[in-house]
Amino acid sequence: MTKPPAAPLRHLDYEDFTVGETVPFGYTKVTKADIVRYARAFDPQPFHLSEETAKDSNIGRLIASGYHTCCMMMRMLADDLIGGPNALGSPGVEEVKFLKPVLPDDELRGLAKVVEKRELKSKPGVGLIKCFLELHNQRGETVMSWDMTAFRRIPGKGASGGAA
Repeated sequence: MTKPPAAPLRHLDYEDFTVGETVPFGYTKVTKADIVRYARAFDPQPFHLSEETAKDSNIGRLIASGYHTCCMMMRMLADDLIGGPNALGSPGVEEVKFLKPVLPDDELRGLAKVVEKRELKSKPGVGLIKCFLELHNQRGETVMSWDMTAFRRIPGKGASGGAA
């Protein structure tokens, strides 16, 4: 997994998110070695392990594990959108869809559409952000989507953290 040279890290604060806005984030180039390394460690199905063993699959070639794709998206999110000192975790991801296979040499970028934003009454100083995320390859194809919820500290509002 590679990032373009000098890619700045960007962590948006609660007030930077606007409902209805679409925010681009992240970049990674997926290598054959990345796909195989992840598969050997976590998802050793034949179509993730080698071009040769993938020939008999329904895709007919080496593809990244869907879970590997989720991990790449999470890394891009943490590096370029929701990480940083105001990150307070997440209650979970609601729906993940694997729409197209991720192939060696694919270049992936994300888009986050902000669908909800609210301050938590039960936890002063903590905000909740809901986004619909898409991961696109260099051909403009959507390869994966998911609905994400994240907790953010609201600067100046006294959040002590601790949200899971």
